[in-house]
Amino acid sequence: MEHPPGVLHLVATPIGNLKDITFRAIEVLNKADVIACEDTRRSKILLTHFGIDRPLVSYADFSEKKKAPALVEKLLSGADIALISDAGMPGIADPGYRLVTAAIREGIRVECVPGASAILTALAVSGLPTDRFTFEGFLPVKTGARKNKLASLKGEERTVIVYESPHRILKSLSAIQEVYGDIHLVVARELTKKFEEVTRGRVSEIIEKFSSRKPLGEFVILFNLTARHCEAPQVPKQSRHSQ
Repeated sequence: MEHPPGVLHLVATPIGNLKDITFRAIEVLNKADVIACEDTRRSKILLTHFGIDRPLVSYADFSEKKKAPALVEKLLSGADIALISDAGMPGIADPGYRLVTAAIREGIRVECVPGASAILTALAVSGLPTDRFTFEGFLPVKTGARKNKLASLKGEERTVIVYESPHRILKSLSAIQEVYGDIHLVVARELTKKFEEVTRGRVSEIIEKFSSRKPLGEFVILFNLTARHCEAPQVPKQSRHSQ
């Protein structure tokens, strides 16, 4: 007798504060036959914290194309698989897209266990329009490609959200200033963590701030190029969490 296919669960994990895990996420992870992780070492710390002991397999960006077929075979054999990333929702600027597409193609049920999101968290506290926005992932690594990407967004009327690493934050801020001028920006880092920081100001001010110390943590950059949001009405104040 053939087993019915298993379920692929996309499980959001905390983006910093472990208390942001959901009851449903813990339940699904505890019941999964296999947990596919972006980085098994980092995920093991999270899972151990919540007393979850299930088989883990690595599923990173560089191996996604190779490993997706094997996970689909497991699903077709009846195994329930939970996919998690290092932080946030798998498949959103993280591995997962290929596996979801392959599972859907095979008629496998895909369920989402929602949770913390750096995109929405940063947008909610930004003070920028939230009704229409576009998430552009990480800006390109190469200087020319980065500037071309920013130039392609010049006519964008929605709030723009991008991720950036601490190693490239100053380069990306400089590129934003070169392409758009000294516009008003919101930069969030260490969201939901003890040293959460939301900085609002002109690009030049933010560059000066992060040039005076080593940037740490993952960054979210937000801006709106429409005139009334591009210009800051007054000298911006730091959030009470700013350090």
